[in-house]
Amino acid sequence: MTSLTAYLGLFLVALGAATVLPFQSEPLLVGLLASGKFSTIWLLVVASLGNVLGSVCNWVLGRFIDRFHDRSWFPVKASSLEKAGGWYRRYGRWSLLLSWMPIFGDALTVLAGVLREPWWSFLPLVTIAKTGRYLVLATATLGMQSALGI
Repeated sequence: MTSLTAYLGLFLVALGAATVLPFQSEPLLVGLLASGKFSTIWLLVVASLGNVLGSVCNWVLGRFIDRFHDRSWFPVKASSLEKAGGWYRRYGRWSLLLSWMPIFGDALTVLAGVLREPWWSFLPLVTIAKTGRYLVLATATLGMQSALGI
């Protein structure tokens, strides 16, 4: 696998993993880290960039899909949307620090768009959350390799 292919693949999987697509970027990142063939810093940058961009796509989707909430095909009931909105308003924008969590985090970034969370607060909080998750994962992976003498 060439370096460009590995980095591009990681970017695309990380982007997809942050959207409603059923992707997982963590196994690929761990595999690339464990191989020792790629720069740890660049793997973290590429994975974080892809994952944050996927969350931005969710935010944009949320900004524009809400206009269809009264349609029969809309995937979320009005009562569920109101309940989620109440939760978000209760905990505020700081809840975006949980955007790294599987399933829940992706829905949270869509909800932030629906509720018109400003771009200036959305982007840094999601970037901290997504990058932080990858940093923890990389540290654990490399630490485990070191501890096992691999």
